[in-house]
Amino acid sequence: MSPAYNRLTSYQLKPQTPVYRYTQGLPEIVSMEHPATDVMTDLRRVKVVTVEPELGIDDALQKMWHTGVRLLIVTDPSDHVLGLITARDIMGEKPVSYISRHRVSRRDIQVHHIMTSREEIEALDMGDVERACVGDIVSTLQDAGRQHALILEQGENTAVRGIFSLTQIGHQLGVEIPAGGLVQSFAEIEALLSAR
Repeated sequence: MSPAYNRLTSYQLKPQTPVYRYTQGLPEIVSMEHPATDVMTDLRRVKVVTVEPELGIDDALQKMWHTGVRLLIVTDPSDHVLGLITARDIMGEKPVSYISRHRVSRRDIQVHHIMTSREEIEALDMGDVERACVGDIVSTLQDAGRQHALILEQGENTAVRGIFSLTQIGHQLGVEIPAGGLVQSFAEIEALLSAR
């Protein structure tokens, strides 16, 4: 004999019923002394935005705009990392240089033509990140001259665990990172912090 199941009551949606969206729950405001994990996008809690290497760069930029990110991880069909591409890559000198070298039009440029390849990516270790503070991450990004850093969870199946974004860190520190993107030095970040 099959069990009896109850029919649940259904309801009409009221006008302007919102949808819950998962948020990572990072603190809105941090200081340079806060734990680094307070400014890390944790890919166990937030869906990573990826792109295939054959996508046109302008389509990749559209994807960034639609998803509210400035970095896409380039993956193969098995979700293995091939590289990464940033809005700065797409809107900067890389496409111009590629067009000049290969005599093609912009619409012919695909993500893999200008991405930072896996071999060129320097990632941070999650264990080190867990012991670091926000200031350590800002200093690391500044020394490397980068807007972003990937975080690896090392082990039997090493995988990308998180992402740091200098823009996100700036928002949480309560300072605006200049539109050009990268501040020139750690001292400049300090100056931005002391000016607020």
